[in-house]
Amino acid sequence: MSGAEGSNPAELARTLAFYQDADLHVMGRVQYQGMAQYFPTAVDHPYAAAVLASRKIVFSRTLQTAGDLANSTINRGDLAEEIQNLKQDGDGYIVAHGGVRFWQSLMRLDLVDEYRVTVFPYLAVKGCRVFDDAAKSRQLELVSSTAWGNGTLELAYCPHR
Repeated sequence: MSGAEGSNPAELARTLAFYQDADLHVMGRVQYQGMAQYFPTAVDHPYAAAVLASRKIVFSRTLQTAGDLANSTINRGDLAEEIQNLKQDGDGYIVAHGGVRFWQSLMRLDLVDEYRVTVFPYLAVKGCRVFDDAAKSRQLELVSSTAWGNGTLELAYCPHR
């Protein structure tokens, strides 16, 4: 969620603009609950104001209330149908925050228009792997790449259609 620690100013500014300019932020229940617990009191986090001000939809069939995270609603509908409707109804792009199972569902349903992958100079031996549950291989086209001074690399890919 954070990734802000150790980021350089240009990287922080780009990510902040990305969050601020989004028409909508969508996520699964697990990610939402983490954000709802963290961001209302995270006044020093560089993305807190953008996250709090943004329109958010959490996809969950078990969450009863949207809680205290401003501008949030719960959607219990069919993920594929609802995301397609949101894409058609919106004026801009949608940011999907996750968690991993939510991202995997979006990929499995072929709902991702652009993958933004940040490679950090760190080798993790354990953890969830986002692409482990991919239903099929997909060819991607590199749209942009940015190397940041702190050793991270931001890559943007679009599915080859």
